[in-house]
Amino acid sequence: MGWVMMSERELNRVEVLAQVDDDRLTVNNAAHMLGLTRRQIFRLLKRYRKDGASAIRHGSRGRAPNNQIHSAKRDFALSVIKEQYPDFGPTLAAEMLAEHHGFRVSRETVRKWMQEDGIWLPRKQRRQFHQPRLRRECFGELIQIDGSDHRWFEDRAAPCTLLVFIDDATSSLMELRFVKSESTFSYFEALEGYLHKHGRPVAFYSDKHSVFRVAKEDAKGGARTTQFGRALSELNIEILCANSSQAKGRVERANRTLQDRLVKELRIAGVSDMEAGNAYLQDFKERHNARFTKAPAKPDNLHRALNVEPHRLADVLCWRENRYVGKQLTFSYDRKRIILEENETTRGLVGKYVDTYAFVDGRFEVRSKGRSLPYKVFDMDQRVTHAAITDHKRLSAVLEHIKEMQDAAPPKPKVRTNSEKMGYNPNGRHPGRPSGSHAKNKIAQTAE
Repeated sequence: MGWVMMSERELNRVEVLAQVDDDRLTVNNAAHMLGLTRRQIFRLLKRYRKDGASAIRHGSRGRAPNNQIHSAKRDFALSVIKEQYPDFGPTLAAEMLAEHHGFRVSRETVRKWMQEDGIWLPRKQRRQFHQPRLRRECFGELIQIDGSDHRWFEDRAAPCTLLVFIDDATSSLMELRFVKSESTFSYFEALEGYLHKHGRPVAFYSDKHSVFRVAKEDAKGGARTTQFGRALSELNIEILCANSSQAKGRVERANRTLQDRLVKELRIAGVSDMEAGNAYLQDFKERHNARFTKAPAKPDNLHRALNVEPHRLADVLCWRENRYVGKQLTFSYDRKRIILEENETTRGLVGKYVDTYAFVDGRFEVRSKGRSLPYKVFDMDQRVTHAAITDHKRLSAVLEHIKEMQDAAPPKPKVRTNSEKMGYNPNGRHPGRPSGSHAKNKIAQTAE
């Protein structure tokens, strides 16, 4: 007869029925062992004696289930998903099939079909494994930079951001600085301190923050570079942006370590503000590097001398833009109206562009062909609007600025009603209702 596929339960039934058939087991004991009634045992025993052990197999084994969906329907559903919903997950694809195509099937069935056809992969199979990247061989070849927003002073001060510069070859902390938030000017300050201490590295490695990278393809001006990127280009330093946080894992792991060790050391030292924190960071950095710095694969130091005059470096590490001068010798800048003083030089600038320089220390200059121009500022009502687009990394600083503005604003005057403006004073009487002596006289007249 050949091999017969049977389940474990069916094999157990055959064994018990064989013992009953050989009078080694009673019907009552067999029913108790199999969890069946005496009537069911007699029925199974009859089939066993007539057709043998194969008769105990379930009758539907090998047959297609009654509720099986036809293969044509499966092919139709998969063709619709491939054509119209190729990037949809099983749940959403099942909803779209029911809503737009009248094909109702469970999401788990759609999931199984999509997996069998290779359209969709489970989350475990979609996981990306990031292979560890070897360190750079030389000190100063690649510097990873990042900002970590955290409660560095715990409840003693508001949250702030720690800018971290770490060498990829040695894991040395190259520059640490507390700032209110990640911004171009805060990175300019940290970069200036780094350049004076160590010189110019080969390249910086960062995330895709707007300080380092222009995300829009059709960015205004078409330069496709940020102010920070422009400054590095003038200093002959490359800027590279990582595709994932794992790619710059060196600085990410350093952030986690600092969020533990530095926070506790600041608490012990009693440091409670950014100014004192920045003063404390120099000693902390030296102690941290003495313990955790790795030896580079090669002894070469690829830092180059700065060789830039201080005034020239200030012109590099600033926010520079071009502005069109109107007929009235004016142009707009940062919600302000800049008015150039009229003289022989400025008269010839109508219809031309001038260069604006916003420095880290707050100074602002307008230049034409390298020559500084005198100007006056008309400050329009500048404030943070409800619709302002704010980077999530700067949200804490922006909210703190808004709170300061709200606290400094004078209280709004009470809005008076028209009656109060006319000098009306309420006397407690309700309109249409008699009160006082008038009410008593009216009641007496009614009684009479």
